[in-house]
Amino acid sequence: MDLFESLKNKINGKNIKIVFPEGQEPRIIGAAVRLKADQILEPVLLGQQAEIEKAAKDNGFHIENLTVIDPTTYPQAEFDEMVAAFVERRKGKASEEQAREILQDPNYFGTMLVYMKQVDGMVSGIVHSTGETVRPALQIIKTKPGVSRTSGAFIMQRGREEERYLFSDCAININPNAQELAEIAVQSGKTAELFDIDPKVALLSFSTKGSAKSPEVQKVAEATKIAQELAPEMEIDGELQFDASYVPSVAAQKAPGSTVAGHATVFVFPELQSGNIGYKIAQRFGGFEAIGPILQGLNQPVSDLSRGANEEDVYKLAIITAAQSLL
Repeated sequence: MDLFESLKNKINGKNIKIVFPEGQEPRIIGAAVRLKADQILEPVLLGQQAEIEKAAKDNGFHIENLTVIDPTTYPQAEFDEMVAAFVERRKGKASEEQAREILQDPNYFGTMLVYMKQVDGMVSGIVHSTGETVRPALQIIKTKPGVSRTSGAFIMQRGREEERYLFSDCAININPNAQELAEIAVQSGKTAELFDIDPKVALLSFSTKGSAKSPEVQKVAEATKIAQELAPEMEIDGELQFDASYVPSVAAQKAPGSTVAGHATVFVFPELQSGNIGYKIAQRFGGFEAIGPILQGLNQPVSDLSRGANEEDVYKLAIITAAQSLL
């Protein structure tokens, strides 16, 4: 089954609500109209009512059936409750007065709607930077127990069903240490399962099983051991060169006996530079569709769009975010 048909089946009938803090952006409005019409999830547009209505009219969208939350007319009692929850969550890092000012930011307001369980997830980033989208999530929603930081994965798909892999971390952590890399590996395996990928997790390096010696190689080898301890039920191996992780004949020579080598479906890069380069090479040279970044490790899902995203990207990432809310 096509990836998105499978995800739609998982979230269908669950009445999942996804908030879009950039509600006045035409690409967001168009995707929200489609999501509502397809009865996949309940989109919630955040922004000034008049601006959203004007943008919809200018672009030929009918939004009568969409839920719009205008922070400028938000009921005072509910806003006061939000302010109090924010102050408590920040544990002395923001006063009530500061909270009222911070919550004028649509990403903070939207993140608080997620935190307070008024919606199930958030999709932003088509206008805002990654930092502006992710920072509120890290401060308010925070990471799951046992996860020290979030990471960004891409589903790499070629054809409707022939090939589907997960690449991580290609978006967030510049140079994770061994513990952080191990956490990323385990989270990536769990993300893969959500997208119908049987997780065989390879921690990548320029070395296979000690063929080279360097601090960079040692980090990946140590991360592999930690990841195997964190998730003994998951198939995880490293350090592996890409060819050893992907090509069975190379794996037989370089990593005999490994259940992951030659059969990997989840590829964990040692640092952001190689991850970002790797997924873009697969996308541009290999003809793979890169879906993401999908933020992993948060207590509730928040997704970051590229500022170059189109309506279809928004539509798909909203479905992914809704599926993550079921974890």
